[in-house]
Amino acid sequence: MHSQLLINDRVIMYDRSNFGPSKISLPNGTCRDSPNDSVWKRDCTAHSIEYDVALNRVRPLTVQSNTWCSSGGVTPDGTLLQTGGDKDGERKARLFYPCDDDSCDWSEIDNALNVKRWYASNHVLPDGRQIIVGGRDEFNFEFFPKTNAPNTYSLRFLSETNDLDQENNLYPNVFLNTDGNLFIFANNRAILLDYSKNTVVKSYPEIPGGEPRSYPSTGSAVLLPIKNHEEEVIELEVLVCGGAPKGSYLLALNENTFVKGLDTCARIKINDANPKWVLEKMPRPRIMGDMIILPNGQVLLINGGSSGSAGWELGREPVLNPDLYHPDKPTGSRFQVQNPSTIPRMYHSTATLLRDGRVLVGGSNPHEFYNFTGVLFPTELRLEAFSPSYLETQHRNIRPRIMSPSLHSTVNYGGILRLRFRVLGGVKTPVKVTMAFPSFTTHSFSMSQRLLVLDHVTSLRIGQWTYEVRVKTPRSANLAPPGYYMVFVVNQDIPSEGIWVRLQ
Repeated sequence: MHSQLLINDRVIMYDRSNFGPSKISLPNGTCRDSPNDSVWKRDCTAHSIEYDVALNRVRPLTVQSNTWCSSGGVTPDGTLLQTGGDKDGERKARLFYPCDDDSCDWSEIDNALNVKRWYASNHVLPDGRQIIVGGRDEFNFEFFPKTNAPNTYSLRFLSETNDLDQENNLYPNVFLNTDGNLFIFANNRAILLDYSKNTVVKSYPEIPGGEPRSYPSTGSAVLLPIKNHEEEVIELEVLVCGGAPKGSYLLALNENTFVKGLDTCARIKINDANPKWVLEKMPRPRIMGDMIILPNGQVLLINGGSSGSAGWELGREPVLNPDLYHPDKPTGSRFQVQNPSTIPRMYHSTATLLRDGRVLVGGSNPHEFYNFTGVLFPTELRLEAFSPSYLETQHRNIRPRIMSPSLHSTVNYGGILRLRFRVLGGVKTPVKVTMAFPSFTTHSFSMSQRLLVLDHVTSLRIGQWTYEVRVKTPRSANLAPPGYYMVFVVNQDIPSEGIWVRLQ
């Protein structure tokens, strides 16, 4: 249900803690008592794990409260902050700091949140805090750590986008604009929010057609790659894809009728003086899909179904083919259909970009509890790695390999980053250098997802197969919040394996 890559290249995954027993036991006879749970009073199994990608190894972790449909993100020092959930977890915050000796586990903070946060969204801010926006019946936002009173700030936009008996505005899509304000999309429209003053700076038009694209009519959204950082006003574009027509949730819930999902994406330049949504067709309808920005700036659409709605038992027609979206190609030629999986990834699936350029795919459990037999889409325990075409062996000679700096290094804002790399088959200049923030993924939204294409200073050849490129690091935290990023060298759309760089 939730996943997050950490700086030790391990992925933290978890679902809710009251699903009933899982297939992985907690170590050393550890159990969790839940006296207020009407079904499971005592549970000795894990509902969170740490997955070591390199070793293909799972380590059980312990969560003490209910993490169902929660939110999160990584802090500047690499700690995973997780916020909210249901019942005894609705106002909790949980912290997980990565370690290499298997000694680390979740810690919990009681009453860390001012109100309950269930189906909310987080975003990392320029000062390193996280903002938590919305959630069921919560038309407001707050910060972690808590600010001075008031701790909760009303946001009328969230009540205005709430459809009666359907919601269609949960897990709002939140993106940091380069002016420091937040672009917030919910249902079928968006605002630009100055969160420091709780003032709406700009209201964007409704997407043509007016159909909802937020939970449970779940689409997905990304902030397209950020370029040309020296411009006074940087052009930023948001892409929203898929969703379900209004009423789909109620028809699936009450009448067992599964309406075809939306087969369009909407794209908007958020800093234009007169911004307008531009629609384009996808290869097929898609609801509950995930959108992941790859290191070369292309966007992967993966997971989900093509009819029905998000929610228990409400999705149908799995979409097995991923699609690749090329943002810089002309409208009408941007989508490229990829080879299919054989595993349906329906409600409660995730996708996570790894440092080696693959995308880790897991989940799918559209049931109230774990259910492995006699259902349309059984609870799915298998993980997959989607390997983009840039990893094919035919590209091996033009795939860069970063030689320096080392796997973990630190850079400052407004500085110069020097990368030395090898390419056996030669370089077509200029290579690109990109940096990707590791996003927190749940319910078809990758929170704080961000990819920057860094501005060049110089590029030169220093040996037969060895090259050096110097790029400018982002000039401010509005462009790139502080923290760890994966940095890639991209040659002819073929990215290197990334290195971890801390921006501060």
